[in-house]
Amino acid sequence: MAITLNKLYPGKLEHDFLGTLIEKYTTGDARILQGAKVGEDATVIDMGDDYLVVKTDPITFATEHIGYYAVHVNANDIVCMGAEPKWFLATILLPEGATRRMAEDIFAQISGTCKKEKIAYCGGHTEVSIGLDRPIVVGQMLGEAGKEELLLKQNARVGDHIIVVQGAPVEGTSILAREKATLLEEEFSADFVARCRNLLFDPGISVRRYASLAVQTAEVHAMHDPTEGGVATAIHELALAANAGVRIDGDKIPMLAEGKLVCDFFEVDPLGCISSGSLLLAAPYKSVTPILKMYEQANIPAADIGKLTDASEGMILVDKGSERMLPVFAQDEIARVL
Repeated sequence: MAITLNKLYPGKLEHDFLGTLIEKYTTGDARILQGAKVGEDATVIDMGDDYLVVKTDPITFATEHIGYYAVHVNANDIVCMGAEPKWFLATILLPEGATRRMAEDIFAQISGTCKKEKIAYCGGHTEVSIGLDRPIVVGQMLGEAGKEELLLKQNARVGDHIIVVQGAPVEGTSILAREKATLLEEEFSADFVARCRNLLFDPGISVRRYASLAVQTAEVHAMHDPTEGGVATAIHELALAANAGVRIDGDKIPMLAEGKLVCDFFEVDPLGCISSGSLLLAAPYKSVTPILKMYEQANIPAADIGKLTDASEGMILVDKGSERMLPVFAQDEIARVL
């Protein structure tokens, strides 16, 4: 079957095409410190004494606990910029045939998660939309950062080490267990599927604690959370924002045992599965040992998986002793299953 070059497929846009659109159509002003850019998590606006950090992200894969997902996924991008999530708005698009119960459940999930995280749920829009087969929540999170607290991906430097915190793919494994429970129970067991489903809450998809511990422990130049496209795509995005290359040791990337089993069952690459719940850090060599020691003491899996290199060296993955290009997943691996 011939591939239509102009056709778009489910998932993120290819980095080159997205970069072209951003360069051609986005605008800025003197107060925008960080605007739209491939790899950056949020927009940063100078408010005088501090920065306003603004992020928007949709939840399109998950249906169960969709409000919980929406708050944490957007909050993650705020904390990865060194900011504190403060205000949340949500556009809730309900499918035809939705019930009042569905609408109230989503509102309750958002409200409960925001209260727990000390975030104000303060607005948005809700409607029943034609053509949807599932609810979609588009969240917008606003946060604040002090002038000395802000972390931008472009500040990562050649020579920085890349640390992955928490095994991957937390979110992808939980979504597959929730959306494909019957298939997985036939291969494994109901207890195994329940454990996979619960990854949403334990260890969870929030990276707020991991980020806070890192910046309190040692110097960190940048942080990024792997969402659609997984850890591999997130590493690409971090390197692109920093105008750098990378050399990654694939054998050192921490993987959840449950996630590996589920990914093998569905024949998908865990490096390309949506991975909220993991965190990437770019930090100087002197910070690696204290950060890893801190995570070990906190019983949080973490590993030094490689370094940022000169852009001319490309993006390399060393896997089982052989080198190849670090894959980038424009379409998340779980999209092929769902």
